[in-house]
Amino acid sequence: MNLRSVDLNLLTVLEALLDEAHVTRAAERLGMSQPAVSNALERCRRLFDDPLLVRGPGRMRLTARAEQLRGPLRKVLAEVAGMVSLSPPALAELQQTVRIVMPDFPANLIVSDLYQALQRTAPGLRLVIYPWTGTQDALDTLARGQVEVVVAVVPALGASLRKQALRETRHAVVMRRDHPAARHFDLESFLAHPHVQVSGNGDSDGAVDQALARQGRSRRVGVVVPTFQMVPSLVAKSDLIAVLPERCVPEGDPDLVVFEPPLPVETDPISLVWHSRHDKDAGVQHVIGILGDAIILRPTPKFVPRW
Repeated sequence: MNLRSVDLNLLTVLEALLDEAHVTRAAERLGMSQPAVSNALERCRRLFDDPLLVRGPGRMRLTARAEQLRGPLRKVLAEVAGMVSLSPPALAELQQTVRIVMPDFPANLIVSDLYQALQRTAPGLRLVIYPWTGTQDALDTLARGQVEVVVAVVPALGASLRKQALRETRHAVVMRRDHPAARHFDLESFLAHPHVQVSGNGDSDGAVDQALARQGRSRRVGVVVPTFQMVPSLVAKSDLIAVLPERCVPEGDPDLVVFEPPLPVETDPISLVWHSRHDKDAGVQHVIGILGDAIILRPTPKFVPRW
């Protein structure tokens, strides 16, 4: 039998019919019309290939098949009712894994806070953080169910994905303190030297290049690295220039100097993204809530150019 063809409402009517052995009383019990219940009885007869109820002296009688069905039918419907009314488990009782994809920024800022918060509220939740390999790859793994949450700057999404935008990302220019461009920093000196680009999929084009293209300019990317954490040591020992999210800039590093970008660098805000299949998943939604608070509430360092 193809279970997809079985109407659960039909089984509910059948239970009433077998209990009452009377179409009118079953209809009154269910709040249905007598013709509707009679129609349901005919469908049940076809489903089970049995008359189920037959007319006898003074009343309808259950067939042997109907008597056989009564117990299992009552048990199945009770289990379904219990499943539907089942309360979600308390956060402290959850036992599941939540897989997250995000770049090292903002991961290096918030994962510790996330773990500590889960230890207090839902210690049975286990985190798995996957490395960033590009926006499209992250969204593809989310759609395929290989991860539950993506944290990043992402574009517009399809109907099956949910997005919660959190906060704008400001940028800063970073170079070594005795860099030639640091003597008189402007757009020309910014473009006169090679740049380091951060990309999980090796793409050398980014928000800076788009901003430059709007002014008919371009830059030379000397190296592409997969993580933001690799940048400080690179720029400290070379003439490379980096444009980083402001909160990725090492605080108080005596070897580095920080400037405001010489042109506006616009990016979408950091967002949390999940699939609609997890809209009611208590564990995933709890993690999403903590991530959102961690990113929104974490103060943004005040930008102060240093030279």
